[in-house]
Amino acid sequence: MSGGAGRLRMVRWLGFLLVALSLFVVGASAYLRLDAAGLGCADWPACYGQLLAGEPPPLYFGPARVFHRAVASLSLIVAVIVVWQCWRRPPLMPVAWPATALLGLMLVLSALGIWSTDPRLTVVNLLNILGGLGLVSFSWRVVLATSPSAGGSAMDAAHPLLRLGALCLTLTVFFGAMIGARHAALTCASFPDCAGNWFPRVGAETALGLLASLSGAPQAGDRAGEALHLLHRYSALATLLLLGGGAWRALDERSKRRSAMLMLALLPAEVLLGGLLVLGNYSIEIAVAHGACAAAMLATLVSLLRR
Repeated sequence: MSGGAGRLRMVRWLGFLLVALSLFVVGASAYLRLDAAGLGCADWPACYGQLLAGEPPPLYFGPARVFHRAVASLSLIVAVIVVWQCWRRPPLMPVAWPATALLGLMLVLSALGIWSTDPRLTVVNLLNILGGLGLVSFSWRVVLATSPSAGGSAMDAAHPLLRLGALCLTLTVFFGAMIGARHAALTCASFPDCAGNWFPRVGAETALGLLASLSGAPQAGDRAGEALHLLHRYSALATLLLLGGGAWRALDERSKRRSAMLMLALLPAEVLLGGLLVLGNYSIEIAVAHGACAAAMLATLVSLLRR
């Protein structure tokens, strides 16, 4: 029993390490991707999306990219150690399954890197963004599974407001990732509307085309890009109301009070960062902070949805 308890403590601390490493990987990945796309470059917006024209240039392996790859490799090694410790006899349940899922996600993202050198592939861009955000929440699931109260179903005890808020947050993250995947920042430079448009217009149905191969960044007035921005903002508003309401109700539950307070702080912060991102002419620093805050919200949601 003592050996199992010692392994569980070690897995818990390694889980915390994975959360920290995943947050760094998400931030560094976002910075490298946005910097390559030309977000916030000196001659903005003329420089935005230039890498989409013609064949992708060779990667520049500067210090930031080398450090990012080193941390990502370290994360993979730590995840392998965690999975090995979880499945040793006797296996550590229920930690083994989320740890295995985390390792599987890391391996999928590693394999996806084969196609990631071509920024014109929308679906690859999207999977990279969503997968990176998923690393943080999956790592946090490992930590939560090591707690003494672990073992219940995540959704069984969740209030309906939290369930609806979780759905809205998922949609918000998806639409935001699609904006990045399609390099559609330029299509909407005003907030909260898009150049006087408050609803997606006719012709916006191509916004969710995942198999598109991009030849250039869509410009202001592009209806598909505008639709993504508006859908992202409306789903963010719904998330603020529903998830905020669910978190407020969760303050009454002692086991969820910290997570609820954190969510109530993250929700307005994320909305503020989103507005500043547009009004601040798409600063790369604000964009990275916006993505990191989204990752923190997803991890906090995991805590709110569990027993």
